[in-house]
Amino acid sequence: MWASLLLPLDADESIDFARLDTQLDHLLGAGLHGLYAHGTAGEFHTLTEAEFDRINELLAARCEAADLPFQLGASHPSAQLQLQRVRRAAVLRPSALQVILPDWLPLNDAETLDFLTRIAEAADGVPLVLYNPPHAKTKVGPGLLVELAQAVPALIGLKTAGGDAAWFEQALESELSIFVPGHFLAGMSALGAHGSYSNVAALAPAGSVRWYEQIGTDPRGALEVERRIAEFFAAHIAPLQASGLSNPALDKFLAAVGGWADVGTRVRWPMSSADPGLVDAARATAVRLLPDLGGTNW
Repeated sequence: MWASLLLPLDADESIDFARLDTQLDHLLGAGLHGLYAHGTAGEFHTLTEAEFDRINELLAARCEAADLPFQLGASHPSAQLQLQRVRRAAVLRPSALQVILPDWLPLNDAETLDFLTRIAEAADGVPLVLYNPPHAKTKVGPGLLVELAQAVPALIGLKTAGGDAAWFEQALESELSIFVPGHFLAGMSALGAHGSYSNVAALAPAGSVRWYEQIGTDPRGALEVERRIAEFFAAHIAPLQASGLSNPALDKFLAAVGGWADVGTRVRWPMSSADPGLVDAARATAVRLLPDLGGTNW
């Protein structure tokens, strides 16, 4: 169970690094198996290169001091800028680098292999995790995934929406570590998923770890928790998504509902932010449906 750093933003959309450091205090004490920066929820596509480097240095220093694994997203829609980010982030020797495929034009299979091969060379021995969400321009199916894993030994993991039993059966032939969305973790663990870069951790970092442990010891009970997570999402997250809010806005809303850190609901322009006035009602539902996740926080 891994959690993402979320960007606390001031009114001018600058990052409040003091609040980011305080957020790290909580995450480092939550029992998580690792932390990462610069996924979609971390708004990597909005960062200046100076912001990217400063966040990397902060996360690396705090995680190394706490002896906690960390990963750095080096993603950028431009292959050339992503290559530069990979080289700079690799110097900090994270547990892995998360990368996306270039995102303006789709790549064919040969181009995908060429991209990951050069990225692996630039990573200088740091392992790679391919982040291939449903909205990616180039979608990597399980057959291609197996070929990529065989051709690029540095590739150790996949961050994905997952699939059905047939999808997992083929994808697992890659022998990669497959991480799926947090709110599907119990059900997809039964199909072979190994963990999550988790939106449930955005809601309740410590509670998400307890749930992960329950998946191993009480899978039936964990599926019941997943059912109630789905009920909460249907009531309070799906309407926001249907209104057009982005995943970063949804994850920050989850953190506001959880109340574990002062992240705020603001996301960077031109994306819209969730209305903070909706937090209290969502929290009341979370308290009712998910006491197992909230613990003493709720």
